[in-house]
Amino acid sequence: MKRIALIPAYMPDEKMVGIVWELYTRGFAVVIVNDGSPREFDDLFEKSSGYAQIITHKENKGKGEALKTGLKYIKVHFDTPYTVINVDADGQHKIEDIIRVAELAEVNRSSLVLGSRKLDGKVPFKSKAGNAITRLVYRLSTGSGVYDTQTGLRAYSDKLVDRLLRISGSRYEYEMNMLMELPRDGYEVKEVWIDTVYINNNEASHFDPVKDSAKIYKEILKFSASSLIGFGVDYVLFCLLSALTGSLVLANVFARIVSGTVNFTLNRKVVFKSDSHIVAAALKYIALAVFILICNTLVLKGLTSFGLAAYVAKIITEIILFIFNYLVQHSFIFRKAGKDA
Repeated sequence: MKRIALIPAYMPDEKMVGIVWELYTRGFAVVIVNDGSPREFDDLFEKSSGYAQIITHKENKGKGEALKTGLKYIKVHFDTPYTVINVDADGQHKIEDIIRVAELAEVNRSSLVLGSRKLDGKVPFKSKAGNAITRLVYRLSTGSGVYDTQTGLRAYSDKLVDRLLRISGSRYEYEMNMLMELPRDGYEVKEVWIDTVYINNNEASHFDPVKDSAKIYKEILKFSASSLIGFGVDYVLFCLLSALTGSLVLANVFARIVSGTVNFTLNRKVVFKSDSHIVAAALKYIALAVFILICNTLVLKGLTSFGLAAYVAKIITEIILFIFNYLVQHSFIFRKAGKDA
């Protein structure tokens, strides 16, 4: 089976030429996407051109766009079956690790295989902290665990290419979106331990901790905003109706119905941008809403029975149910189109 190394490159150094040569001599076809590097880097791409196909963006578009440009080229110019291995241009991936990741992808053709770093030893603080935070967010968002969510060494078969081309994201968020969406569509994520290699304290990384992290966490941030709006509607109505009627249960039920309608509309159109059938999605959402309403009411009554003020108990109840609500909506109600045939 053909192995194709896909290398997105922006302002690389000589290490890219070395890894391209190693890959070429070990039988890999190599596709490099020059993602708008300045002209002074042309010489490095010229040196690599004898062993790789070079595709050039006229301007920097981001790692996600570079990977998708490479995948489009591979889809047109290579016959199936094949395995694609995303490799960083900075020399942080050893050839032995690249081969091991490729081998596992070859026998798991419906899986995304990650070359996961143990992140031990002398790892830059920003890399260790960033991965730990992203790992936690990913687990909360999907309910499953991936140790190294930020690894650039990833392998997959031609069976995943069409699906990967439909994933949104232009920069580093594309790789996180890949991890968020593929399991939703039934593709398994597998990990292979690889050596942790950081060169010059990872100074060559073009990852912007603020801008790129915001994009990586965009979906869960949008869900949080939608939930906050829904909570605002719910809380205001709950307070008004409980004061007017004196009935905790009646106020809670009516407030949940109104806020649920607002939340469903925002989540379907803005957060998940779901293409699922609206009636089917609505029925699933109603079932979830009824279940959460029951849990919400039981927890609320339980907390108030311990002497907590109703308004404080309401806030605690919403926090408890937030993560469960997100996981169900993300994975079942608003999941996107399934596996390609």
